[in-house]
Amino acid sequence: MARPSRVSRALSQNFLADRAAAGQLARLAAPHGLPVPLLLEVGAGKGALTELLAPRCRSLLAYEIDPRLVPVLSSRFADAPHVRVLGEDFLHARAPRTPFSVAGNVPFSRTAAVVAWCLRAPDLTDATLLTQLEYARRRTGDYGSWTRLTVLTWPRHEWRLAGRVGRRSFRPVPRVDAGIVRIERRRTPLLAPGADAGWRELVELGFSGAGGSLHASLRRARPRRRVDAAFRAAGLGRDVLVGEVPPWTWLRLHEVLGS
Repeated sequence: MARPSRVSRALSQNFLADRAAAGQLARLAAPHGLPVPLLLEVGAGKGALTELLAPRCRSLLAYEIDPRLVPVLSSRFADAPHVRVLGEDFLHARAPRTPFSVAGNVPFSRTAAVVAWCLRAPDLTDATLLTQLEYARRRTGDYGSWTRLTVLTWPRHEWRLAGRVGRRSFRPVPRVDAGIVRIERRRTPLLAPGADAGWRELVELGFSGAGGSLHASLRRARPRRRVDAAFRAAGLGRDVLVGEVPPWTWLRLHEVLGS
């Protein structure tokens, strides 16, 4: 039987070995000084982050897919009754039906799937995820451009780059640095009730890539006069590329073109 200290390439394991970085992530996961009622940890690994999350929540479900690590984790937290170690794939977990948070050092190869799980969960309040730095920067607009997923979900979820972690904070050392993505569900959505379908249609149309510019893409299904008016209201030039338009400017476009 393989020893727990060995890593699995198939599981994309890079354990967080820097206690300062783990502390930063834990503080971001519980930012208000009050215990988080329910927190799900993605990929507990050897428990470096679990140890720092445990005092910050009333109930902690630590998911670990690697069966070699589960006995060690269970033993480590045997005296913490509010910590439950689950030897399961987080992606197969059923989302709680009560408000909850998610945190974790996400396996880089599974980042997109974990984020999608979080966005689908209706009672998720926030997620604090350690991902590849490039992913974190792209999703949060740190490059000065915005992705389709971020724009689509912006009315209900705020995306923020909350920190950076150097690659030498992990064992084994990955090829790239990491970033902390903070996704927070808005208490009040930025769209009126019933406007979600129209928002999705508009954003999908804009990101269709037809015509080489956002203006040209939107004109495929909207009258040019209205598109021109929306661009004037949003302060956009006709040659702007879709990735250059931030989510809050999309909201202004939607005010004119959404109906």
